[in-house]
Amino acid sequence: MNRLQRKVALVTGAGRGIGAAIATAFAREGAAVVLAELDLETAQRTAADIAAQTGGQTLAVQTDVTQRASVQRAVSEGEKVFGPIDVLVNNAGINVFCDPLTMTDDDWRRCFAVDLDGVWNGCRAVLPGMVERGAGSIVNIASTHSFKIIPGCFPYPVAKHGVIGLTRALGIEYAARNVRVNAIAPGYIETQLTRDWWNGQTDPAAAQQATLDLQPMKRIGKPEEVAMTAVFLASDEAPFINASCITVDGGRSAVYHD
Repeated sequence: MNRLQRKVALVTGAGRGIGAAIATAFAREGAAVVLAELDLETAQRTAADIAAQTGGQTLAVQTDVTQRASVQRAVSEGEKVFGPIDVLVNNAGINVFCDPLTMTDDDWRRCFAVDLDGVWNGCRAVLPGMVERGAGSIVNIASTHSFKIIPGCFPYPVAKHGVIGLTRALGIEYAARNVRVNAIAPGYIETQLTRDWWNGQTDPAAAQQATLDLQPMKRIGKPEEVAMTAVFLASDEAPFINASCITVDGGRSAVYHD
């Protein structure tokens, strides 16, 4: 408890899944949390739930991460209520899986607008204040797609590779100003998106079992397990971790051959 006491954190895509788990863990550890979410109603419900569970301070702000002005407005509203943003978690993302040669231009732009541009919009909204104060932590939620390729998932891994490049470049750029930029690469995590994918298959139970069979630990991860990694990176316990990526996948990406 209190590992993030007196810190103000903004989490994008915080209405559900990994984002909601991170916002909850941050509030439990003492941070005031801004839930920046495209669906305001979802964000408000989650913010109320978190406040009830943890007694923490929360604020829901409607945010479209593809729009620079929208992200800047979320930061400004958060600062108006809680003070300067100490921690940013760029969690908002979408899955765009296409055949490369039949993919539309709109599919390409939609993927990059959310999964890469959205991360950059978050970073550039908080970096001026962090650099001026000489302190801050940015945590980008990447993916094991950032360094592993699964056929049929184009162009998602291209955008996620870009997130790692952005993380490293900004981490080095502002290291001397005590602003740390890191990433987390989750593997299979049991979110609604994962359950929706299973349920969309011809045999959902078989699809779920096939996923579990691939995992060295014979289970997939929980959003809370990603969230506690984010707490660590956001806290003062990780002052010399910068421009790095922590993989949270139960060892799956270390497997060479099934």
